[in-house]
Amino acid sequence: MFRGALRQALVSPGTAPRIVEAADFDSARKAATDNPDADLMLLDLSMPGASGLAGLMMMRAEHQSIPVAVISASDDTSTIRRALELGASAFISKSSGIEEIREAIDTVLEGGFWTPPGFDAERENDPEIENLIGRLKTLTPQQTRVLGMIGEGLLNKQIAYELSVSEATIKAHVSAILLKLNVDSRTQAVIQLGKIGAAPGTT
Repeated sequence: MFRGALRQALVSPGTAPRIVEAADFDSARKAATDNPDADLMLLDLSMPGASGLAGLMMMRAEHQSIPVAVISASDDTSTIRRALELGASAFISKSSGIEEIREAIDTVLEGGFWTPPGFDAERENDPEIENLIGRLKTLTPQQTRVLGMIGEGLLNKQIAYELSVSEATIKAHVSAILLKLNVDSRTQAVIQLGKIGAAPGTT
């Protein structure tokens, strides 16, 4: 139903944009790979396989040239702020009307950023979370991808296979991730993701 509303918002009089739809996160990743010149991605945080904000982090790591507008029914101030800090160009609440969605999309296509009316853009009021987000932003794109896969429960050899690199390379990435996040284990890294709603089942 909401995808229908998005399509309606995208197709305005006199326009005929090419729209590619995806029913789950893996399909969305493939769509982005197949369409690297896309002008915009609309990413639902609760779509199957998205794992909340971890999905946003991975999509931004893999497709840095495509602006991402996050869509979510969880539109509290913290979720909006964290999505923007992790790379979203817009946050569209599922309670938004067609005109509001269209305004958000137009703003991003023009190179701007958009947040719901009334959003308070003040800084994160939790020092621990602010510090954690700062640490997450120091990860390289590949490290972000590895962290996302760790969050999905994949082993090093499985991640190496998915990324077509050696297991030794993945071990090096994991060590760097643990150092940057100031944790001692993969489990603790996943717990850190959970603190910002970026681990499976948290958003």
